[in-house]
Amino acid sequence: MTTALAKATAFTALHTPAAPLPLANAWDVASARIVEAAGAPAVATTSAGVAWSLGAPDGDALARDRALDLIARVAGAVSVPVTADIEGGFAADAAGVGETVAGVLAAGAVGVNIEDGTRAPAEHAERLAAARAAADAAGVPLYINARVDTYLFGLGESATRLDETLARASAYLAAGATGIFVPGVTDPAVIAELARGIDAPLNVLVGPGAPSVAELGALGVARVSLGSWVAEAAYAVARRATEELLGGGTYASLAGSLPYGEVNSLLKG
Repeated sequence: MTTALAKATAFTALHTPAAPLPLANAWDVASARIVEAAGAPAVATTSAGVAWSLGAPDGDALARDRALDLIARVAGAVSVPVTADIEGGFAADAAGVGETVAGVLAAGAVGVNIEDGTRAPAEHAERLAAARAAADAAGVPLYINARVDTYLFGLGESATRLDETLARASAYLAAGATGIFVPGVTDPAVIAELARGIDAPLNVLVGPGAPSVAELGALGVARVSLGSWVAEAAYAVARRATEELLGGGTYASLAGSLPYGEVNSLLKG
């Protein structure tokens, strides 16, 4: 418990616009070890990558016990704090979300992402409150990153989307969230408005074409996530290599791969 408390405290302290927390999301033990070995101060899982690696689609389709098992494997394989994307909470109701969070803490993670999706904001607030209650019961200051999907899914009218996002963020923080995650936004002007209007660390999702980490920090962003992009890139290599092998019988797609010995050594001990 002392270790969990220390890791949770350290993880929360990493969230600052002065030096935004950069997260290259992992989906298994090997990718988590690679991220840690590259110097990352924390490891975050990607729900999509985790689900795909376990043979399920993203979007609350993965069984909770399988997700918790993967979280435990990742948390047990690295020394830095781990935050887990648990989609909508792997549960049908708020009480179930509380059970999931208790399992996440037992697995060794000290942070979670919980998304609202198309759920009513009031219902999502109840889920976040249950997550906070479970963390409080365990005595761990769990970092609860409440994901607001208004921009990602284009919910509501575009003219009122910013106000709706800020209203949801306020309600989620009141329910016990630590920070707010707004994926689907790369416009600097909108990001700056979000940072000004949210009284908590702001997390955004990035990829090709998005502002740099330094630029996002200047806008007020405290956490920058690659989400499923890394897993998607890895699977793209698998497809390109296969198509090249089957088509031309060549192997150029594999240039730049990590050496076998380097990867293997990360899994020893």
